[in-house]
Amino acid sequence: MFYSKAVTPSTPPAHSSETGTQLETGTRMLGLTGSIGAGKSTAANILRKHGLTVLDADAAAHTLSRSLEVQTEVARQLGPQYVTADGFDRAALAALVFADPAKRDVLNAILHPRVRALLGQQTAEAAARGEAWVVQDVPLLFEGDGWRQMHATLLIDAPLELRTLRVMKRSGLDRETVLARDAAQMPAEQKRRLATVVVDNSGDEAQLEAGLLEALRELGIRE
Repeated sequence: MFYSKAVTPSTPPAHSSETGTQLETGTRMLGLTGSIGAGKSTAANILRKHGLTVLDADAAAHTLSRSLEVQTEVARQLGPQYVTADGFDRAALAALVFADPAKRDVLNAILHPRVRALLGQQTAEAAARGEAWVVQDVPLLFEGDGWRQMHATLLIDAPLELRTLRVMKRSGLDRETVLARDAAQMPAEQKRRLATVVVDNSGDEAQLEAGLLEALRELGIRE
């Protein structure tokens, strides 16, 4: 199901400190986000299937986690036990930062500027190819100022209970842990108020795809 906020896509400045790049004229950015368990990653794959370039902030963070510079900063500020030969001990680091907002702020300060710079570089490359729209898949889009640099934002949404059950099933986490991680993010209601368009993902993948295609038409991305 698709819900329009009846908001016309905006026109941010061509140069953005959040995206870290000077965009070519005509290229627009769509920010994709969603609360834990909403189905944002499934939505991203559907958008790719329909020909859109989707840049993944989590993938960028994983790439950066293998850099010596980032590993050194994490070991120094959070502890060497969170660094592995392949990057981070993701489970241990997630448990730390979801339990301690101060530690979460430290990790975000290390990663977020570097993630924005990498996404900015990838966005500039897509713009140079002449792509009309580029999607940036950012889990915490509304928690920072990055959403203000998007021409439009698309929120994948689902009821809390359904999202909780999905995460429990896929990750093996208990209910209390999932709810605590959800509570560490911006409330879904507030995200719905900020988003340009909202797509409900309470149904199956076919229904999600239909809602996404309607959203793309609403935004003028697809006919």
